[in-house]
Amino acid sequence: MLRDDDRRRDAVLAHNARAWDRLAAGLAPLARPAVDAAFADPRTWLGSGGSAARSWLPDRLDGLEVLCLAAGGGKHGPLYAAAGARVTVIDLSSAMLDLDRQVARERRIDMEILQGSMDDLSTLAAARYDLVIHPVSTCYVPDVGRVFREVARVTKPGGRYVSQHKSPTSLQASVEPGAIGRYELLHPHGGGGPLPPAPPSRLREIGTQEFIHSLTALLGGICAAGFTVEDICEPDHTLPAAVPGSFAHRAAFVPPYLRVLARRCRKNRDGSDFSDLFGAGTITGGD
Repeated sequence: MLRDDDRRRDAVLAHNARAWDRLAAGLAPLARPAVDAAFADPRTWLGSGGSAARSWLPDRLDGLEVLCLAAGGGKHGPLYAAAGARVTVIDLSSAMLDLDRQVARERRIDMEILQGSMDDLSTLAAARYDLVIHPVSTCYVPDVGRVFREVARVTKPGGRYVSQHKSPTSLQASVEPGAIGRYELLHPHGGGGPLPPAPPSRLREIGTQEFIHSLTALLGGICAAGFTVEDICEPDHTLPAAVPGSFAHRAAFVPPYLRVLARRCRKNRDGSDFSDLFGAGTITGGD
């Protein structure tokens, strides 16, 4: 029999899969111009961290096994594949994955495209990936620790995990400024249940169920799963003279995202070799 937590998880996943299927049609026209331009030199687009002096990615992506997790939409997977990586894309939404298939056909790119949840990677072999790229999506599952444990299982010892998350404070705060022109904290920290619906904005996706995950759950969860956090940044989305209530104005008060670089430990927490549990695997990318 399913436990209450399992039933809750399944209901959330089904709800969010339907929501993202509906959202996919609206996202495609917005994403494609930037993606098409990036194909001229994929490496210049691919994600890094905060300091321009330090790349978060291996020097070469040629031949690396890369998992683009919860990354459907025709952007991440095709660009990493164009840069030379062997790419797997997994996403909950079939419509978002159709966008990846469309770009792959147009660009004659080979990728493995799978439908599934970020918190269940049981179809993937342990210690398979040199690099896991995980754009904003952990807010759509109630148990983020389960996600990090799955990522750890499929990442090679020494492999990198680059993830971005909605800041817990940003999810707590109002979308619009209050009477005194400041953004207010409206939702409790770690409330457990999904957030109430919000007005349309770049900060919240209409129709989805989202959950606030604390920094303890995000950063502590990554570490507890078997990673070492090597770098963190809050991407700068501010603009001079931004209009109050705009995304850029709010970002000056409440940074919307947290980006994390982590590396899979070569030893388990009890000091045993990683390969003792999951089989041999070594990082093939350069530092």
